[in-house]
Amino acid sequence: MIAFTDRASDSPLVERVWRAESERAGTFLSVAASSFEMVVSRHGGRTFFTLRGPETHATSCDLPPDGQWVGIRFARGAFVPRLTPGRLADRRDVNLPEATGHSFWLDGSAWDYPDFENAETFVSRLVAKGLLVRDPCVVDALRRGAPQGSSRTEQRRCLRATGLTCTAIRQIERARRATILLREGVSILDTVAIAGYYDQAHLTKSLRYRIGQTPGEIARGTRQLSFLYKTPFWD
Repeated sequence: MIAFTDRASDSPLVERVWRAESERAGTFLSVAASSFEMVVSRHGGRTFFTLRGPETHATSCDLPPDGQWVGIRFARGAFVPRLTPGRLADRRDVNLPEATGHSFWLDGSAWDYPDFENAETFVSRLVAKGLLVRDPCVVDALRRGAPQGSSRTEQRRCLRATGLTCTAIRQIERARRATILLREGVSILDTVAIAGYYDQAHLTKSLRYRIGQTPGEIARGTRQLSFLYKTPFWD
């Protein structure tokens, strides 16, 4: 079982800051996510600083006992130019080398691990060093309902900045929204209508791939899922 805590951020580059603790060993479903994030993990007497890209489909993962995590989930279009999200996609995570017990190596310097409270200060330092940038084209394209209204250049920029096409981002976010609706007790048929699926079969196919469960299994809460929250693209 994983217990999550999260908060909003006043940084335009950060969508959410979260932390979690595991109560015991087990497994969980890491569900599809369209965001890039940085995560500090502590378990087994070690600390890891990990860069994670988007996930296009659900994956079953092992959960260590007594683990602790702090994550910075970035706004769409925020990325590290030297290691773009597409290179990290679908669990091709990169762990940066440890410097000391409280720091890691990045760009030739030792950086203190960020925590739940100082995430924005850490992000500001990355931006000041040119290690983190954001392409505003991504949000503009998503708001307009790309790709139909976007140029090829805009689509290439979205792919570089997020590792995904605009279409894939919207499909992932729709599946995540449907999952939260079901977990909140909304009926399957109402979820189909609210989340914009064609019919129940369409919903089921999407959730099996993106979330790893059927709508009924999600509603019953049969498996522990990774971090879920409402995003601004649901409005």
